[in-house]
Amino acid sequence: MDYSEKWGVDVEEAVKLALVDLKLSRDEVEVTVLEEPSKGFFGIGSKLAKVRVEKKKPAVEEKPAEPEKKEKPEYKKSEKAENPVSGGLEKEARTEDKPRNKGNRNQKKKHNGNREKKEKFTAPDLDIDPVNKEDLHDIENHEALAFLKEITEKMGLNLNFHAKAGEDIVYLEMDGKDSGTIIGKRGQTLDAIQYLTSLVVNKNSEKYIKVVIDAENYRAKRQKTLEQLANRLAAKVVKTKKYVRLEPMNPYERKIIHATLQKNPNIITRSEGEEPYRRVIIELKK
Repeated sequence: MDYSEKWGVDVEEAVKLALVDLKLSRDEVEVTVLEEPSKGFFGIGSKLAKVRVEKKKPAVEEKPAEPEKKEKPEYKKSEKAENPVSGGLEKEARTEDKPRNKGNRNQKKKHNGNREKKEKFTAPDLDIDPVNKEDLHDIENHEALAFLKEITEKMGLNLNFHAKAGEDIVYLEMDGKDSGTIIGKRGQTLDAIQYLTSLVVNKNSEKYIKVVIDAENYRAKRQKTLEQLANRLAAKVVKTKKYVRLEPMNPYERKIIHATLQKNPNIITRSEGEEPYRRVIIELKK
C-alpha cells in the first residue's frame, strides 16, 4: 500500500497514525490535508482532521547512484526516530503506575485530617446549594442574563430565560427544545457556562455575587439521582463487604455523596485523586 488516509484530533496525530500504518518515516512521504480540524464551541460542532499520506515516488534520474545509497541510512534513522515516540509513551505509562501505588498512599495519610475542608473550598463557583426562589425577585435586565443570552445565541441554541436575583445571588433558569444541549454530559456544559458567567459578573464587582444557572430543573434532578446512587451503593458495600469506587465527579457532586452517607452508621466516605479525576470511595466502617 502506497498511501493511507487517517483521521485525528489534529493534523500531526493523523499523520502519525498514517506513518504507523505505512511503516514509513516522515521524510519518505508526502502529506495532503483533506480536512482541517475544528474545536467548535464548548465541544459542540468539533471536527477531526483528515490527511492523506502517500509514499514519495522515486526520482526519475538514476545518475547519482551513490547518493541514493547514502540516503537509505538517513531513512532508517528517521524510522528509528519514530519508534521512541511509542516507546516513550510506554515508559511514561509505566512511570505513572509507580507514583499511584506509592505516592497516593502517602498523600492519603497526609490529607486525611483535612479532607472535608478541601471538599468545601475546591471550586466555589460550582457551589450550587438549593436556591430558595421565594427569597428572590424577578428581574428583566442583568449582566449575567445578557451574557447568557449572547453566548447561547452564538452556540445556535433556541432557549427561554427566567432570571431572579437577591442581595448577593443571581439565579438564571432556561428551558426550550435545546435544553439537553446546554446541559451537556452530566451537566458539564452547564457547569462551564455557569463558571464563565460567574467570572463576567464578578470581574468588576466589589463583593462576590453567587451565580447559579439551571436548565429544566436539572440541578435538583441530578442531586436526587446522586442521593439514590449513594444509598444504593452503600447498601451494596454493606452486603458484599467490599469498597466501591465511583466515577470522577466535580466537588459539588462529591459533596452530595458525602452528605448523603454522613449519618450512615455502617459506611465511611473519602475522596482520592486529583482534579478533574478526583472521585469518592465508599467503604465499610471498621
